[in-house]
Amino acid sequence: MKRVTERRTYSYLGPAGTFTEAALDQVAEAWGQERRPVLNVGEALADVLEGRSFAAMIAIENSIEGGVSTTQDALATLPGLRIIGEYLVKVNFVLVAAPGTKLEDVTSIAAHPVAYAQCHGWLGEHLPRHSHVPAASNVASAIGVLDGTLPAQAAIAPPGIAEHYDVDVLASEIGDNTSAVTRFVLVTRTATPPMPTGADKTSLIVELPNDRPGSLLEMLEQFSTRGINLSLIESRPIGDELGRYRFVLDADGHVHDERMADALLGIRRFSPRVVFLGSYPRADRQIVHYPDRYADDVFVEARDWLRDLLSGAPEE
Repeated sequence: MKRVTERRTYSYLGPAGTFTEAALDQVAEAWGQERRPVLNVGEALADVLEGRSFAAMIAIENSIEGGVSTTQDALATLPGLRIIGEYLVKVNFVLVAAPGTKLEDVTSIAAHPVAYAQCHGWLGEHLPRHSHVPAASNVASAIGVLDGTLPAQAAIAPPGIAEHYDVDVLASEIGDNTSAVTRFVLVTRTATPPMPTGADKTSLIVELPNDRPGSLLEMLEQFSTRGINLSLIESRPIGDELGRYRFVLDADGHVHDERMADALLGIRRFSPRVVFLGSYPRADRQIVHYPDRYADDVFVEARDWLRDLLSGAPEE
């Protein structure tokens, strides 16, 4: 791993103690560097594009809620960005309050809407008559309760909240799904993709040319006919008219792989707009396996065969 000698700034959804910061903690290159807490994804990406930060850590997918639409839409519409890594953070929550507060005192709960949705079961069982006060982040919910800016007696927050703030933990492990995971990506300005590791992922956003039968199938066939698995397919409205969609795709493999490069050429011929978000190492580091007929040398041999045909070389 290349040692970073220059001082760099990394933006993340703050304040300190969020799941986003936990993802940033996994980036070895960011250890000991400057951290810039921001209020939202748009601010984080603006930091990168305007040069205030080298990179930004943003949430892109949750195993319960699916894709993060604000992130997907921002990456689709802001040119000049590139994903250089992905990181997984296990997600669970605690219910916290100002010191001395008891569970029976709680009638209103501050929580980020995504966190709130993942705790419905526990809340319905233990606090069935509570009201919800939306918060900007999982940590902002606790801060709002402590400083009185949010009209709630308790907050749903990350488990590490007590390390940063003076709170009482009223309940732990309140998430409905203990296997919940959020996927984060580290985004920087457009750069040359890192060399393939064999355990890589390629992300892109593709617009369908028009609303007609078979257009989605045609897009998917660009990958299936080359033996490429898609681990994520999500649609987002383009917004200019009904029936117009863009698709957020994660494909197993790297742009330097012959089969992936061939698929991207097919996609580019098919789609009026393709946003290449990057090829980067998978968080789970699992090697991507594929049938031998899709190996790089098969694509190279086919291309050499066609070149020989065009040049008039005799067939062997």
